[in-house]
Amino acid sequence: MAPAPGIPTALERPHFIGIGGAGMSGIAKILAARGAKVAGSDAKESETAQALRALGATVHVGHAAAHLADDASCVVVSSAIRADNPELARAAELGVPVVHRSDALASLMGGLRPIAVAGTHGKTTTTSMLAVALTELGLDPSYAIGGDLEGPGTNARHGEGEIFVAEADESDRSFQKYDPEVAIVLNVELDHHANYASMDEIYESFETFVGKVVPGGTLVISADQAGAVELASRVRDLSTLKVVTYGEAAAADVRVHKITARGLTSEVTVVLDGRYLTFAVSVPGRHYALNAVAALAAGVALGIPAHNLASAIGTYTGVKRRLQLKGEAAGVQVVDSYAHHPTEMTADLEAMRAAAPGGSRLLVVFQPHLFSRTQELGTEMGQALALADSSLVLDIYPAREDPIPGITSALIIDAATAAGAQVTAAHDKDAVAGLVAGMAGPGDLVLTMGAGDVTDLGPLILARLSA
Repeated sequence: MAPAPGIPTALERPHFIGIGGAGMSGIAKILAARGAKVAGSDAKESETAQALRALGATVHVGHAAAHLADDASCVVVSSAIRADNPELARAAELGVPVVHRSDALASLMGGLRPIAVAGTHGKTTTTSMLAVALTELGLDPSYAIGGDLEGPGTNARHGEGEIFVAEADESDRSFQKYDPEVAIVLNVELDHHANYASMDEIYESFETFVGKVVPGGTLVISADQAGAVELASRVRDLSTLKVVTYGEAAAADVRVHKITARGLTSEVTVVLDGRYLTFAVSVPGRHYALNAVAALAAGVALGIPAHNLASAIGTYTGVKRRLQLKGEAAGVQVVDSYAHHPTEMTADLEAMRAAAPGGSRLLVVFQPHLFSRTQELGTEMGQALALADSSLVLDIYPAREDPIPGITSALIIDAATAAGAQVTAAHDKDAVAGLVAGMAGPGDLVLTMGAGDVTDLGPLILARLSA
């Protein structure tokens, strides 16, 4: 077992700008657990902020220069932090070093056996499956995930074991900072249009990521998805890299023999080293079953017995916002989905359609995420919504972006209508819960979908249904 890693000097007294974010809070939590004096700020109060305070971190609400302590050893930022942030300006005045989130995470993995999980979709689920399974097996891993496993603050953990599982973000190329022993690539598609102009740029970025795998390490990559297959062909000449493919393709090294849907769960059978292995996956959908197979292949690459790992993966019960059942009222189930790219939307809608009882309807509340993504993929988003019986489409959630003239939710609504979907614009977010409650009947499934604050609507819809 590897010795417990220490804290780099630069991270002994870190100040996080945007400490409540999924990626930032995880790093802050691990540093606090290792004994660092953690501080930071976030735009609003949250349960995540409260969870960090419980670990001893100082968390300010709002951004102000005074929040940055004079003795801070560094300021940690993500790519979402704007250059005019007052705390960032104060850091420049004081000469405090600025560290990108990815560099901080990379330093936390030093001296351990990292598994870095990459891909346009499915990173959070796959990372979570590995974290849960390795913990179940008593290996006490450290992990940093882009979503909460159970409650606020459960997106990361400092373990005493030698394995570190990390979600590797391609959106800003920050995943190129890591040196994993095992890299997973689930899929490769064009997204993050503000940072990538073409598929060639995407491939180049992923090639750089794969090239950072340590000598003798392993790449676990999909044998089914076209972008992943292309990437595999580009990196096979790396002499120090072992490539393990997984999927339903006949030539896959870890071949999926059968996936059986069982309501909101599934069962998957794989062929590994000539033997059949069947295990349960506690979330619905073929895409989640395939994520579980990727997790299995990665664990085997680290030397963990496949049958032990398969049983442990079966203990995974989901992560917040990944087809998470929020509750049931008046015979209506409300489920929440983080899907915001057309491929993700289609996969989750197909999974929910397969899980729906006969004769029930699938009703969707969709919130587009980012103007740039809507500009490039709005038509495909609308086409995906044709899988639902009826949809409400909210205004675009801007996140870090400024509006783009002429880019609105109407692009999605027009495309959905052209595809034969029943879609209605919902400009007043406060009225949505009442609208859905009036539409839904016993046996129906309601899916709130998107990467923004549409997730807040689930409890409100349940409350209206219960009234």
